[in-house]
Amino acid sequence: MDLTTTKIGAATVVAAVGRIDSITAKPLEEKLLGVIQEGPPALVVDFTGVDYISSAGLRVLLVAAKKSKAAQCKFALCSLQPAVREVFEISGFGTIIAIHADRAGALAAAG
Repeated sequence: MDLTTTKIGAATVVAAVGRIDSITAKPLEEKLLGVIQEGPPALVVDFTGVDYISSAGLRVLLVAAKKSKAAQCKFALCSLQPAVREVFEISGFGTIIAIHADRAGALAAAG
């Protein structure tokens, strides 16, 4: 999995490419928690290039969402592929974490 970090306005966008599974979940967690510690007002995770997420990946996102809330940082996901979106819907994570159709929508919602 590849991770790219970009600042867009006041928000930070982390774009992931590849699979998020038990092997790649730890680097993603380290990246997201590191960004949250930097204190941006908003963090968007772009899933355009992610075609698979396991329960380990869901756990990482839940931890990041909780840490973001504690840090008063808006946390959102965007551009989920159909198979990944289905995992979020089945697991109920779509009601816990803000999910937007595209990066522009997530950034607009982040304010």
